Amino acid sequence: MQVQDWYLLPNEAHIETPSLIFYEERLRENIELLKGMIDDPNRLRPHVKTHKCMEISQLMLSAGIRKFKCATIAEAEMLAMAKAEDVLLAYQPVGENIDRFFKLKSKYPETHFSCLIDHVDIATQLAMKAKEENTKVDVYIDLNLGMNRTGILPELATDLFKSIIAFSSLQVKGLHAYDGHIHDASMEIREEKTMPIIAQLIDLKNEIEGIGAKQIIIIAGGTPTFPIYSTDTDFECSPGTFILWDKGYQDAYAEQKFNTAALVLSRIVSFPKERLVCADLGHKAVAAEKELTNRVFFINAPTLEVQSQSEEHLVLSTTESEKYQLGDILYGLPYHICPTVALHEKAICLTTDGSLKLWDIIARKRKITL
Repeated sequence: MQVQDWYLLPNEAHIETPSLIFYEERLRENIELLKGMIDDPNRLRPHVKTHKCMEISQLMLSAGIRKFKCATIAEAEMLAMAKAEDVLLAYQPVGENIDRFFKLKSKYPETHFSCLIDHVDIATQLAMKAKEENTKVDVYIDLNLGMNRTGILPELATDLFKSIIAFSSLQVKGLHAYDGHIHDASMEIREEKTMPIIAQLIDLKNEIEGIGAKQIIIIAGGTPTFPIYSTDTDFECSPGTFILWDKGYQDAYAEQKFNTAALVLSRIVSFPKERLVCADLGHKAVAAEKELTNRVFFINAPTLEVQSQSEEHLVLSTTESEKYQLGDILYGLPYHICPTVALHEKAICLTTDGSLKLWDIIARKRKITL
């Protein structure tokens, strides 16, 4: 008996396109694979920016993962709604987001929230607000390891700690070190670049603890360096893309065997010219920040080549025009799944019982209730 391809959906003729598709069985397998790559699941703090979905968060919670990382207040609220115990807002709150952060703490007291800092001014504002609210805030010092995006240079972190140690309403829980600039395909090169960072982080941890801090936590890395931090340190690890995977990571990080668990469904809508077909998969349905040839790969039509893309259309070339008809469904694997997910209000999930359910991408919003 022929085994059906994993990606095929029941009643596909009645599914609207373009659509985002999740595959629950493969999601569950990815979670178990992640847990099997580390000695203690309590060291896992997955980043939810990839999926932004409460149902996926609940799958992780049901698998025993208790700590999470997020980038927005909406993602933090989504995790609290899912009953997550420990949520790090991996962003330094500034302006109105400081008030929103405290509203989160007040509205969801069963979830422990913390946030990042990299400047004494924000630490001071958080401390003052916490005092006004008669509460305390746990913070992590955000380090700039080379991305030059946010964070403080490691050599300046001790002085920052000394500047805020006297704030009674602020508790420095640890160091946050995201190394997104390390994304080489070669595992050997990633290890070569990561090992000095590990040594630097341990030295900084010891230095800060020597000043009088309680034992502090180091939260480090993303998916590309997860295999290194998970085996060579006792740090908390924050992979994100692992849960859905994508064509870009599949091609780059062969040592990680996660399943591609999210696709975009599209249909052929026109034949504008000989050897050209047009599908309804524009900028608004799949991430478009990469080069044309690195946006989507069609699993069931691998020879189609992207020629152009606009807001609602994707034009592809083919030497086999006779193979295609109007309405044909294309199963597309995005090269970059994180921004692709954020383009969709809902995902159609093929559940483990074979049925289709709608899952909200609830945290794609900038605001849920707060």
